[in-house]
Amino acid sequence: MSLSLSRRSALFAGAGAAALPLKAWAQEAARDHSELAAAVDAYVIRCMAAFPDQPALGIALVKDGETILARGYGVKAMDRPERADEHTLFAIASNTKNVTAAALAIMVDEGKVKWDEPVRTYLPGFTLSDPFIGERITVRDTLSHRAGFGLGAGDLLFWPNSDRTRAEVMAAIPHVPIEDQFRARYHYCNLMFVVAGEVLAAVSGMAWEDFVQTRILDRVGMADTVPMATLADPAKSALPHGRLGPPLRYQGEMQRIADSIAEVWNWDSAAAAGGICSTPHDWAKWIAVRLADGKLADGSQLFSEASSREMVRPNIISSSSPGPTAELPGRSIVSTYALGLSVQDYRGERLISHGGGSPGGISATVLLPGRNAGFAIFSNAEESYLLRALRSGIADIVMDKTGFDWIADSQTYLAQATERSLAAAVEIDAKQAAGAAPSLPLSAYAGTWRDPWYGDLVIAPRDGGLWLSFTHNPALQGPLEPYDGETFRTRFPDKREEDAFVTFEIETGQPVRATVKGVSPDIDFSYDYQDLRLTKV
Repeated sequence: MSLSLSRRSALFAGAGAAALPLKAWAQEAARDHSELAAAVDAYVIRCMAAFPDQPALGIALVKDGETILARGYGVKAMDRPERADEHTLFAIASNTKNVTAAALAIMVDEGKVKWDEPVRTYLPGFTLSDPFIGERITVRDTLSHRAGFGLGAGDLLFWPNSDRTRAEVMAAIPHVPIEDQFRARYHYCNLMFVVAGEVLAAVSGMAWEDFVQTRILDRVGMADTVPMATLADPAKSALPHGRLGPPLRYQGEMQRIADSIAEVWNWDSAAAAGGICSTPHDWAKWIAVRLADGKLADGSQLFSEASSREMVRPNIISSSSPGPTAELPGRSIVSTYALGLSVQDYRGERLISHGGGSPGGISATVLLPGRNAGFAIFSNAEESYLLRALRSGIADIVMDKTGFDWIADSQTYLAQATERSLAAAVEIDAKQAAGAAPSLPLSAYAGTWRDPWYGDLVIAPRDGGLWLSFTHNPALQGPLEPYDGETFRTRFPDKREEDAFVTFEIETGQPVRATVKGVSPDIDFSYDYQDLRLTKV
């Protein structure tokens, strides 16, 4: 199969292009599209065979404005027979972010928002824990991960599923700590996309989800897509799967972890950062719109070409390296973040992308503008190395740069990561077995412990031990047991969640302050325990 751009471009160059009959060109394009779709389809099947614990995948592939592949693979739930298809809903998580950026781009086109205007222009009184940044942060900053917050800062406001409303999340934001300088470095931050969603609501007069539904999903024709997971019909959904141990989360046997997406992924209060659930059939339409610089199938513009270009203009460097090698052929010289999308070099071309991760699912969207092509991968399990094999492997097929074995390479990385994780689990348990006893009776650690942005954690005596409750996250409740000296660790009965170390600071014979961090080295960054600064009430 040949997908060489040099051959295709020759059809449009000079006399050759003029001499080629339109019908012959159309037949040639159709043949290339058919070959490309078949190659990607075969590769996806190979990947699923190499990672047999994966229940379902959804794949969308667009070329030259045409959906050439939209398909579901596998089953919606590993313990049920229903097959996934092109209309199966998947949680796309942070792939939502480029929809939020596009929604604001529509407002920019209408003159209701300016990218570089301070947020407080649209949300009067808005501030942050660093007032200097609170006064100056712009709409562009909220979409660019450059405000200065640490990785995942404030995510415990809505992860794991929280009882907070969107207004309560916004009220907590001024108290979330900022660890870096303004616009100095890239730190992935869901919290500022919540702010961006509220800017959209303020200038449009519509809640984020209503704007996205009526001004984007309906116009693009994405009839199956829903803006929030609570709207996703479980019967039409690829249900979440994961590994719950032992010994730690992300280890052990694959299992279904919920009866609906929303059971483990209710981000209604943070929908602008990751709420959408979509299908391969629908997301292919979105890819086509992005590749066409906002042009819809009827010829009208969803957003302007100028806004389309602005959304992929880099705003912050996210990483850099010496570039590709034989062992790392896809390594970028520089990766950047624009407005809700990453932009990088890949094998000498521009690649625009975003990923998404939710409990029990991961996903990716990839645009290759130089090839007028794009694709998406939706998954209902936390198999990140499978996603790696698919993302790079499909990109290479589209670019006609096959030859590197991404499947074998990803399996090697998986084996190495698993070995490290199991060794870490042994070390964690060994430290607890050898740990010193607490300096005080267990009852001394009981009480209400308050953080300025999160609120209260309650430690109560129970059955001769201690019980810890995060008051806004129902899943984060369980025994708190001695680990080493003034450090304790949780044992949450809900094994879908990540355990934490709690370390107390003693003054005049009493615990007065405490810090928290995750137990597992593989913990998802959205468990931002490390941002808690607890004092005893």
